Amino acid sequence: MTQNEVLEEFRSAGALLEGHFILSSGLHSPVFLQKMFVFQDPARTERVCRALAEKIRERFGAVDYVVSPAVGGIVPGYETARHLGAKAIFVERENGAFALRRGFAIPENARVVMVEDIVTTGLSSRECLAALREHPGMILGAACLIDRSGGKADLGVPLVSLVQLDIPAYAPDQIPAELAALPAIKPGSRSLKS
Repeated sequence: MTQNEVLEEFRSAGALLEGHFILSSGLHSPVFLQKMFVFQDPARTERVCRALAEKIRERFGAVDYVVSPAVGGIVPGYETARHLGAKAIFVERENGAFALRRGFAIPENARVVMVEDIVTTGLSSRECLAALREHPGMILGAACLIDRSGGKADLGVPLVSLVQLDIPAYAPDQIPAELAALPAIKPGSRSLKS
């Protein structure tokens, strides 16, 4: 699947939004990728995650476990794991930090890839990877559907993506006037309370 074909999946799903958005990171951006509009369609999700699984297999070889951060990474993690023939588990916040819960475990020597939906600053991915380092297993790298950092996010491991975009994101005190003139919307999930 080409980068344009992946972006067309997002456009067709109404998931490529323009305006003034406050991202989960706290940064402001004129573009928001509402991936849940993609994930509500199982056929569309299957297509993009199959393509991601192919890229993961090409880069890392066989994978035993796909681990994703909750909540946004669970659907693409599961569907990508299905195409890799791997187990799908996830980390979730416990006392403010990501941890494997629900009895999930990673066996020694298991080949592990962290799968995320969208990478912007890489914060959630780095937090997820830090939690995985607490367990046996070999972290091969990370993968995401869209890397909106333009390849600048440093996860500390190799990152595979279907699409690499350089979408601007601004600190709250550095918002351009044309963006500041629009009402800000905060559509992300990081601040949701459990």
